[in-house]
Amino acid sequence: ESARARLLDLNPDIQVDAFNEPFTSANAMRIAEPFDILVDGTDNFPTRYLSNDVCVLLGKPNVYGSIFRFDGQASVFYAKEGPCYRCLFPEPPPPGLVPSCADAGVLGVLPGTIGTIQATEAIKMLLGIGSPLVGRLLLYNALDMTFEYVKLKKNPNCKICGPHPEVTGLIDYDAFCGVPALRQAQGGVHEEGSAGRDWDITATDLAAKIGRGEKLRLIDVREPHELEISYIAGAELFPLGELASRLPELDSAQEMVVFCKTGTRSRRALEMLVSAGFRKVKNLRGGINAWAEEVDKSLPVY
Repeated sequence: ESARARLLDLNPDIQVDAFNEPFTSANAMRIAEPFDILVDGTDNFPTRYLSNDVCVLLGKPNVYGSIFRFDGQASVFYAKEGPCYRCLFPEPPPPGLVPSCADAGVLGVLPGTIGTIQATEAIKMLLGIGSPLVGRLLLYNALDMTFEYVKLKKNPNCKICGPHPEVTGLIDYDAFCGVPALRQAQGGVHEEGSAGRDWDITATDLAAKIGRGEKLRLIDVREPHELEISYIAGAELFPLGELASRLPELDSAQEMVVFCKTGTRSRRALEMLVSAGFRKVKNLRGGINAWAEEVDKSLPVY
């Protein structure tokens, strides 16, 4: 009600409908059906998957935003014209993989930055102007003040927007995301994740592994043009937007390290791989830029 009152103070000519109830599988279709677009400002995986599935089933665009520490992401998932959230993340990450904002912290202005981008995308979609972020994932790094884009493709095996969907209605998203088990492990506290296992590897530790001749697979999730700037010898290119459809090319029994420019995209890749059952995988902390600073100083930092 306070948000509704504030919006009406700013513009008394608008209509604001406030729903004083949680957004759940029981009411999501009823709440979302009258509206043309959904803007996802949630901070937990069950509601993200719920929002996505509601939008796919109702044929509505889902304006997505996510923040973590100094990084933010935004996209428009619209199954009629491009991929949905499940195309990028078919399964949620295991509980404990992704630290919550309470554990990891977040730059105070970051929600405003990503929220404004989401508002811009919503206006563009409603007015039918410009080029919305359908089929593109925007990556924002506040520390470097950089914006990057990753092209996304529809996953032909997507369980909800693919040609042979398995998800045809709303499900128990808490159970789907492992929230009951997480609540029990945390003594009843429901968070998006916890510190848990360390899924990162430093550049120096990776160099030591390579120096000892350990067998591991280096997966570069950057875009092809970035190879012209810098590369790690022996790495294989799997752009993030193609990773979901190329999972059969990877062996879950083999040790892998994923990396990108600074570690943001590869963290997403790590989530996708772990969700798909890969356990012998690490994320190169700081990305190839950390490798350039700590291991191979002949490479440029970009």
